[in-house]
Amino acid sequence: MDIFETSLEMLRKYPLCDRCLGRQFAMLGYNLENFERGRSLKLVLTLQASALAQSRNEKGHDTLQVLAKNGFFLHANATIVQLGNHSPSQNDSEICYLCESSFKNLDKVVRNVLRNVSELEYATFLAGIILPIRVEEREDEFRAEFQVNYGESVKHEFGRSFGKRIAEKTGKAVEFMNPDIVILINPFEENVKIQVNPLFVLGRYKKLVRDMPQSIWFCSNCRGKGCDKCDFTGKLYSESVEELISKPFLEATKGEKTSFHASGREDIDVRMLGNGRPFVIEVTKPKKRFLDLAALERTINNCSKGKIEVMNLRNANRDDVRRLKKAESSRKEYRVTIKFKDDLKDTDLVLLEEALTNTLIKQRTPLRVLHRRADLTRERYIYEVKVKRCSSKKAEMDILCQGGLYIKELVTGDEGRTACNVSGLLGNEAKPIQLDVLRVIMNT
Repeated sequence: MDIFETSLEMLRKYPLCDRCLGRQFAMLGYNLENFERGRSLKLVLTLQASALAQSRNEKGHDTLQVLAKNGFFLHANATIVQLGNHSPSQNDSEICYLCESSFKNLDKVVRNVLRNVSELEYATFLAGIILPIRVEEREDEFRAEFQVNYGESVKHEFGRSFGKRIAEKTGKAVEFMNPDIVILINPFEENVKIQVNPLFVLGRYKKLVRDMPQSIWFCSNCRGKGCDKCDFTGKLYSESVEELISKPFLEATKGEKTSFHASGREDIDVRMLGNGRPFVIEVTKPKKRFLDLAALERTINNCSKGKIEVMNLRNANRDDVRRLKKAESSRKEYRVTIKFKDDLKDTDLVLLEEALTNTLIKQRTPLRVLHRRADLTRERYIYEVKVKRCSSKKAEMDILCQGGLYIKELVTGDEGRTACNVSGLLGNEAKPIQLDVLRVIMNT
């Protein structure tokens, strides 16, 4: 392949700016911009053509005409004038066949980008390019026609060029995998759209009260619209863990909305104590993302004093959400207070500890949640059980087990749906009075 002959062949057929000519040979040479390649090719062709023209070779005059008209090359035009020939029509209005001369508007579009991101906090960005279909099809046909093997796509060059300029102007870093924002640019129409990626914060929460759900429970009658049944709140419960945590985050980030992700959930009447339950709060379209998490932690705890408490807040990402969901079956420790129908014997406590420690429990989906969960039999492992008598008919049982075990049904038996249960083992009807989660054991 003779790159000079190929370049001239391209220019004879199509008007090309320096960038679009040089881009066809982008993989040749090192530490060069495409406009430098294109300009160099045109310069060498001008020198060769000038030599031919001075030796009265018509090929030289013809090449200079091509370079001046389709190459927009002023040096070729000046050479033609110097040789005393008539120069082609001025090429200021000529449009590059491939990029439609849109590269001339780089700085103008960058100024538009800077206006659009001026109110956003971000550390990393990615410049994404949207091209009209006609441009992509035209380039594909061009590359096939000239069998371009060392080229770079116009989309890639636009992305690289915009990325470099925006980084220089903002001092922000280009990030390909997980940027804070994506700047979508159509350089042909000079349109700019900003995609603000979510903000993720990981932490743990304690729920210190009963009768509060983890997430919002919308009224089943009006489905959140408001009615007499829910006192026109749209909710069955006035507060939730999700709401108490989300509101300060929305105020701090000026985001659009939040999503609450947790490693499992406790029942409404169950407290979450100990080291707390891992969670991730996801904020959609945050304008502010450089948060003082220690201060935000204090704000949440002060506003929700005695209800919930958050701790260990730190920045996270979407992978942390995935890990959180996968860890729902991690070990958990519970404490349940049980009331029995008949008096307890000392041997009953020993029997429960021995029968339930290191035991695989089979549970069918509890009757109380069967309306919203599939009727399946699940196996969950109990690692250790400790039982303490509180009174003649009351005991306290600590259970270290695999996550997903239904503790209330472990006590009652749930009409036989939980094999190996407290009531059945003792032949003494048992009911859970209070239940607390003491620990969720996973690395966060």
